[in-house]
Amino acid sequence: MGNPIMPRSERLASLDAYRGLIMLTLAAAAFGLAKTSQQFPDSKAWRYIEFHFEHTEWVSQKWVAGVSYWDLIQPSFMFMVGVSMPFSYSKRAERGDKYWKLLLHALIRSVVLVLLGVFLASAWDKRTDWIFTNVLAQIGLGYVFVFLLLKRETWEQLLVAGVVLFSYWFLFVVYPVDGATRLADHFQIHTNFAAHFDVLLLNLFPRATPFDQNKGGYTTLNFVPSMVTMLFGLMAGELLRSERSPREKVLRLVGAGAICLGLGIAAGYTICPVVKRIWTPSWTLFSGGYVLWILAAFYLVVDVIGWRGWTYPLQVFGTNSILVYFMGQLLRGWTADQLRIHLGSNIFRRVADWAQRMINYSLVSFDAMLHPGDYSPIVQSLMVLLVFWLICWWLYRQKLFVRI
Repeated sequence: MGNPIMPRSERLASLDAYRGLIMLTLAAAAFGLAKTSQQFPDSKAWRYIEFHFEHTEWVSQKWVAGVSYWDLIQPSFMFMVGVSMPFSYSKRAERGDKYWKLLLHALIRSVVLVLLGVFLASAWDKRTDWIFTNVLAQIGLGYVFVFLLLKRETWEQLLVAGVVLFSYWFLFVVYPVDGATRLADHFQIHTNFAAHFDVLLLNLFPRATPFDQNKGGYTTLNFVPSMVTMLFGLMAGELLRSERSPREKVLRLVGAGAICLGLGIAAGYTICPVVKRIWTPSWTLFSGGYVLWILAAFYLVVDVIGWRGWTYPLQVFGTNSILVYFMGQLLRGWTADQLRIHLGSNIFRRVADWAQRMINYSLVSFDAMLHPGDYSPIVQSLMVLLVFWLICWWLYRQKLFVRI
């Protein structure tokens, strides 16, 4: 990359904070808000909350530039993998590791991530489920390719990003779809190029029944355009490591985000729908704009202005992100069951009712009382989250971090 690089790898608190926000949201399963919102079908406020804490059914672009917060979690996750690469591999280079050792480490990490993704996809099955749509598998499939672009010139990285996105879009457009009369018809659920590719690929693996389709429309080939999401992160990480002034770094992140978002909106209205579930090129750009802006905001507030105290709970999660992700995927239900066993079978409902009374009592003069209902899904999510956080806090205090 063309930016002059700082001679040492400084750890930025903003990166751990942003990563921690991602992991906190995942570990809390969206805080139980989507499930709670179903009790209030006539509430506009709860419909808005539901929109932001559920994946959109297909097209992710709403109200021109609107997007669901929940839809931005995976792009943020993958983006931050890219952001961390210049920092982690620079540390390895500074301690004397040769390029071949760095490449070998990237290869091993890639394989491990793919296998962990398959493991998580199979966790509740009686046999291995060879599917590669889990975020860890997606990161692993593209990780080495992104590593190879580390420290390349900016124009080279942008050229690769453009070629990857255009080529992926072209494969969808030329793939024959029955009844297609417009470009958008080539990006529909189950009938697109990537869905057909999965039928061919996944049936090569041993399966209990032949693979027909992914219920949600997710595909293995999502990793191809999502490599560009990670590449955007890598470029952002190299910018943050450079000797440019903090002001220029923020402006460049904001400007790059605006360009990405603008291109994503334009593509969404013309040649390529903005669809997260198949990670369309327009979604790569559209979501890329938002994650660049979020990073810019965290960097400005935490590392430039210096308001760091409030990020401590996020940093506890952000420094042990893989562990938090696994706890959220494998132990969320078990932890909730243990809380019921040891604190009472109706503990979540009792706490929810008490909290509702306290909140309504404090807000009564504002005529803003909570709707009567069962808020126990929120309480359950928060109590499980607290258990996870306390575990990570103890590990943080002991300087114990799970790494791949």
